[in-house]
Amino acid sequence: MIKKSISKKKLVRTIIQLLISCIALSIVLIKTDTEKLLEIISTANPLYLMLAFVVFNISKILNALRLNRFFRAIGLQLRELYNLQLYYLGMFYNMFLPGGIGGDGYKIYILQKNHSIKMVNVFNAVFWDRVAGVVALAFLTAVFLIPSGFANLYGEYVPATYAVIALSYPLSWLLTRLLYRQFNSIFLITAGESILIQAAQALSAWFILLALSVPSNHIDYLAVFLVSTVAVVLPITVGGAGAREITFFYLLQPLGLDTNAGVALSLIFFAIGALSALIGMFLQGRPGEKYENREKEL
Repeated sequence: MIKKSISKKKLVRTIIQLLISCIALSIVLIKTDTEKLLEIISTANPLYLMLAFVVFNISKILNALRLNRFFRAIGLQLRELYNLQLYYLGMFYNMFLPGGIGGDGYKIYILQKNHSIKMVNVFNAVFWDRVAGVVALAFLTAVFLIPSGFANLYGEYVPATYAVIALSYPLSWLLTRLLYRQFNSIFLITAGESILIQAAQALSAWFILLALSVPSNHIDYLAVFLVSTVAVVLPITVGGAGAREITFFYLLQPLGLDTNAGVALSLIFFAIGALSALIGMFLQGRPGEKYENREKEL
């Protein structure tokens, strides 16, 4: 009965996420010049798109390395290749199987099952890895907002933006010391890695802007991109579909910038994420079985 109840809850949650994604995308596409949008996407420079794809996956590799650092802090020793395979499989689960156990849940389940370690410790490592990413995202978003057009348009919020920059990492350090002391020793290096990961994502978005031949105001587009990433972190849509697009559509308008270019950027970035997640499809059954057995033999 409990399992059935959990399954129903997951199904209802997935349906709601799908509805929100569909509604958000519908609003954007109805209000967008779809012919111009398709023209912008179809004429994108493939070289820059390839660079965006490569840099995006570099950010994911860095993310996997950071996560493994958290695993080692709780005494879980994983080979980097095995951890990377597990990470990409988690991406696949998050993107294409939203109603299932989820990418993080799958990693926690596999690692707890195949290693002599408490589930709560694995959960803490995965959770604090996510927190490290969110803190870096908030920090970098604030850094990009300061020189953007938003600072002139909403000057009353500039002091709060500076406060986010100044307080993000001191508060994160304090929370780590109070709640997760086992991660104290790796705080600085994981903080640096987190900023590199988010910067790589922004660089990937910048290559997409170059591919779309957006002539100017790149800092504004990237600021909106980072704000939209905050929206994607919230688990209200499937794989972030719709959340990023609607953020671009409504935030670029006050700046007087081309919303078609912004929506095109978000759609292409989503496509790059989906293609990258497909790598995990070919790894099903390996991280928890074949590769894990090889690891134990070595």
